[in-house]
Amino acid sequence: MKKLTLAISMIVLFSVPVSGDIYRYTDERGITIFTDTPRHEGYKVHMREKAAFRTLSGTAGYYPYRDVVHRACLIYGMDEALIRAIIEVESDFDRYAVSNAGARGLMQLMPETISHMGVKNPWDPEQNVQAGTRYLKKLLRKFPGKMEMALAAYNAGLTNVLRYGAVPPFPQTENYVRKVMNRYRELSGFRR
Repeated sequence: MKKLTLAISMIVLFSVPVSGDIYRYTDERGITIFTDTPRHEGYKVHMREKAAFRTLSGTAGYYPYRDVVHRACLIYGMDEALIRAIIEVESDFDRYAVSNAGARGLMQLMPETISHMGVKNPWDPEQNVQAGTRYLKKLLRKFPGKMEMALAAYNAGLTNVLRYGAVPPFPQTENYVRKVMNRYRELSGFRR
């Protein structure tokens, strides 16, 4: 019994919460519902938890969907700090985010990318992050050693980057690449 109690205590003590975000939905009768587990895309982020702490292993602290990002990075051999930086810039961890151009979910996948990558539900964090990570890996292979160009292709499309042979001179794309790279450097703990 002592071993069982000790095991349960250790699990509770060292558990990492999945998400502390609070979502809001107002139904057709005008009733507002608040929850930490949204059930459909009608829920919008009401309050975002920005908690950060160190884990026992010393790895980067908590952030929403950390386990999802970690799994995708293990599968595709990607840097977790880079994927986290992209998600922060793309959607600020809002799994139901939709851009003016129609990009969806945490990693803001365009409808063509959703189809190409075989995503059934772009609002599902697991599917979205897996597809976005796999797609970015392809772009990084297309532009070895040129992360800025891969990020530009992720944002503005591969065709535009190939046309210019560099980050396209689009203010939105230039700003996007700069923001992701700055956040990636902060998360990685190095400056350039």
